[in-house]
Amino acid sequence: MFIQTEPTPNPATLKFLPGRSVLGHGTFEARDADEAGRSPLAARLFEVPGVSGVFFGSDFVTVTKEKGEWAHLKPAILGAIMEHFVSGLPLLPEDHEHVADDAFFEAKDADVVDTIRELIDTRVRPAVANDGGDITFRGYKDGVVFLAMKGSCSGCPSSTATLKNGIENLLRHFVPDVVEVRPV
Repeated sequence: MFIQTEPTPNPATLKFLPGRSVLGHGTFEARDADEAGRSPLAARLFEVPGVSGVFFGSDFVTVTKEKGEWAHLKPAILGAIMEHFVSGLPLLPEDHEHVADDAFFEAKDADVVDTIRELIDTRVRPAVANDGGDITFRGYKDGVVFLAMKGSCSGCPSSTATLKNGIENLLRHFVPDVVEVRPV
């Protein structure tokens, strides 16, 4: 098994591409060892000293470090990912539940929210996935769109610029009711 790595805009996060499907549907993020305990691979990655976050996308794993150099961390991370996929163990237990959509918005804004979600799903999320992360819609109120940033996007130095210069401009162009985008 050959696993490629790619840098992300977040220097504390590295993207690992195992060349196969990682998570067929949705995403999974663990920001601490307790959350990681829900996944055998995430738990194993948190055993690597210096690892502070794990994110699974459709065909990639991103790992965030709090300390250490990638040159020292990469071999242990690559080994854990390779051993997991070779073992045939599931990434998440079968009873893993998808997070329900608990986005907030008023019923009168449903059409605006549908347009915002479509733009995020078709134009923003694919681009963000290329950088090893994900952005999801969390709410809309009084012209403000609230988005959750995950994976390499969470804590990325350029995330504010991505939100303001990229996503906010895109949404304001297509949805005149949008006045601002904020992270949650």
